[in-house]
Amino acid sequence: MTAQEPLRIGVLTSGGDAPGMNPAVRAIVRTGISRGCEVYAIYEGYQGMIEGGALIKRMGWDDVSGILHRGGTVIGTARSAGFRTREGRRQAAANLLALGINRLVVIGGDGSLTGANMFRQEWPILLAELVAEGRISAATAANHPFLGIVGMVGSIDNDFCGTDMTIGADTALHRITEALDAISSTAASHQRTFVIEVMGRNCGYLALMGAISGGADWVFIPEQPPEMDDWESHVCEVLQAGRRSGRRDSIVVVAEGARDSKGKPITADQIKNLLEDRLGEDTRVTILGHVQRGGAPSAFDRWMSMLLGHTAVLELLNVTPEHEPQLIGMRENRVTHVPLMACVAETRAVAEAISVHNYGRAMELRGGSFSEALRTFATLVKSQPPKDHSAPRPLRLAVLHSGGPAPGMNTAVRVAVRLCLDYGHTMLGVQNGFQGLIDGDIHEMNWMSVSGWATMGGAELGTGRKIPQGADLYQIARNIERHSIDGILMIGGWSGYQTCHKLYSERHTFPAFNIPTICLPSTIDNNLPGSELSIGADTALNNIIQAIDRIKQSAVASRRCFVVEVMGRECGYLALMSGLSSGAERVYLPEEGITLHDLEHDVNEMNNWFKQGRRVSLVIRNEKANPIYSTGFICSLFEEEGGELFEVRQAILGHLQQGGDPSPFDRIQATRLAVRCVEFLIEHGGRGEANGAFIGYKSGKVQLLDIEDMPRMMDIEHARPREQWWMSLRDVVQTLNHAPE
Repeated sequence: MTAQEPLRIGVLTSGGDAPGMNPAVRAIVRTGISRGCEVYAIYEGYQGMIEGGALIKRMGWDDVSGILHRGGTVIGTARSAGFRTREGRRQAAANLLALGINRLVVIGGDGSLTGANMFRQEWPILLAELVAEGRISAATAANHPFLGIVGMVGSIDNDFCGTDMTIGADTALHRITEALDAISSTAASHQRTFVIEVMGRNCGYLALMGAISGGADWVFIPEQPPEMDDWESHVCEVLQAGRRSGRRDSIVVVAEGARDSKGKPITADQIKNLLEDRLGEDTRVTILGHVQRGGAPSAFDRWMSMLLGHTAVLELLNVTPEHEPQLIGMRENRVTHVPLMACVAETRAVAEAISVHNYGRAMELRGGSFSEALRTFATLVKSQPPKDHSAPRPLRLAVLHSGGPAPGMNTAVRVAVRLCLDYGHTMLGVQNGFQGLIDGDIHEMNWMSVSGWATMGGAELGTGRKIPQGADLYQIARNIERHSIDGILMIGGWSGYQTCHKLYSERHTFPAFNIPTICLPSTIDNNLPGSELSIGADTALNNIIQAIDRIKQSAVASRRCFVVEVMGRECGYLALMSGLSSGAERVYLPEEGITLHDLEHDVNEMNNWFKQGRRVSLVIRNEKANPIYSTGFICSLFEEEGGELFEVRQAILGHLQQGGDPSPFDRIQATRLAVRCVEFLIEHGGRGEANGAFIGYKSGKVQLLDIEDMPRMMDIEHARPREQWWMSLRDVVQTLNHAPE
């Protein structure tokens, strides 16, 4: 390759398809073009590389338009036996060289990525063989001395080491959770038991997280078989106890690779027969199968895949012959570069550990959060707290909400109540937020008080935005004393954080406030300090994306610009992330504001687009982006300036962003955070300490922060955190959604 020639990058998808592959391909193509590269799609995976011709196509900017919402992979995938042979790889090299391609982004599983590394290692030898055969010139071989590769994992199983999430896993979990929610309602109607088989091969991620998200009663996973020999009797006892306690249905989730401690497979039909024979249960089996792979990708799979694709191209721009191939993945909510083959080796080590029945090693390789999730699930599925379990110092803890309702609030309460009772303490539910604490609207909760809450949206305890003042504080202090409250868990938004800080600050005036308090972030606005993600924000983002998908489909027969207004108050998280996930050409944020110059530039750009044949344009506006330039104003301006070129429609999504059942992500994170909050209250309440804290995620890790630090971490005037990680993605949105001039 001469200095004057552009870098030529090939992208392929291989192995099983996964939702999110299309956003990844889109990002690779557009990032490459924006960096002056030529990008080629290799259709049908490695088979297309071997066949060449029309199956290797140069991509333009618009060739990847309209694919963000599509499941599967638009460039196709296949499992190629030919690429496993030396002759096949030599032919593939010849086809790439015919187009000057010597950089590859491979999206697939461990087999696909291992094949890519082998291809890279053999590249100099393959070129020498092609020169010897007279199929390429020595000059061509000299111009392409090495093959640069980057790997991305496309797999719904989430079974690859080196990345916290694989492309497609979040969407598959959505499908499983939706199925469990639907099955639970019909199961309860008929008092039936359902056994659900989910995918995952040697990885129990989908089964375990699906069971937690769907409120299942038992789960079987490959990494942790039932420990006792007579596990069948134990399963029957647990499910039977649940029925005696009032449950109308039982849901058992079985991973397709589940087995007992001796390595014998545990199948859905086996569990069905067990429950029918021993319990006389009316039992049905549902094998979800490939429905888990299908459908539009979730919001997370869209924006994560695009960030990975964008980073993959940047990696290839700097690759050298000595450069070890990298896997581009996600670790602790950050894009990472990890040595590719080390990740492949560790991934295969899990399967090997399972095959030799070394389940402790398999769980160790899965990581601490996986083990923690399994322990939490074991507590949640109990039918009642242990009768002989009493804490050394029984505590009375209160749980309440504050702020707007957010999907996942009920999930967090369910976990907090059951964990508290399991430890031998008492949990008090406070109705309608801090107003209930003022009014004394407080009641004791039992195990079955929260039955079914794992999957429910809204806030069953009620909520409110009231921040107590003056005499309200006296009433709260009296009710804390009257009900002997030893600690408070507040699940909610900014008003709840402010109130907890106020109670902590007033301890010198009201001795009753000398109890531990902790805040769990739950707001769709994602505007809280100390946490990169709040419970409810993922659900809201998915609601927005689903609405935008429908909006864009409605414009297929006409030339239209849609201006979509989303919530967020003074925080631009929902606007920016929905802009990234939906491919919006323009996003208006409160952090940046809107100027007349911005609007003039944008309408001129839009006119140019529609003159060139565009049919749809999308603008996202945060509700507080500018007090004067409202959504209606922008629509009127664009329509006036657009003339007959295009129509303009507005869509104010409103409270549909707050509604609906929580997403799997919000259910899982609500569970994880609630566990840590209860442990905090029990630890400090048991010692009589009056600590105040707020919990959250920082780089994917749970962290506890002192409540005294809360004000300095907030931009109080705009009610948003000073540190906003998503603002660093502003340039990525610009790169992927604006064609270079």
